[in-house]
Amino acid sequence: MSLFPPDIKATAAKIIAEFTAKGLMVVTAESCTGGLIAGALTEIAGSSTVVDRGLVTYTNEAKAEILGVSNETLKTFGAVSRETALEMAAGALKNSRAQISVAVTGIAGPGGGSDAKPVGLVHLAAGNRDGKTIHREMRFGDIGRSSVRLATLRTAFEMLQDIADA
Repeated sequence: MSLFPPDIKATAAKIIAEFTAKGLMVVTAESCTGGLIAGALTEIAGSSTVVDRGLVTYTNEAKAEILGVSNETLKTFGAVSRETALEMAAGALKNSRAQISVAVTGIAGPGGGSDAKPVGLVHLAAGNRDGKTIHREMRFGDIGRSSVRLATLRTAFEMLQDIADA
């Protein structure tokens, strides 16, 4: 029995197998998912060859202290922004042994949204040591906290696969 839905467990197993074959390690920098990405990956036996570390940086202070997200970025764009997600992904790589990073920051709800940044808005970024980065802005809508978090996890897995192939 798994803690995660079958599709997530299957994708995690695929990522672990592919990254193992390529000799790649991953680091996660998670806000709204609270460690679910690292948790889903480590659900798979053999994940210790792929998962270097998972960093849950829920507060702005944690994003700045652990990942090096600039206070200027946080002040100007906010925690839930493209700029913050990209800095989170870069900081995660800098503070790990991994070759690939994925970062997520968003508003899972039910509260905390605004007209400009509604519930269900999530910014994701992935990067590699060659300097390639990708970003996605997802607007999942007010579909419920757990659904936003699982949808974010699925998107993060897609991005890990995309950046590994970049």
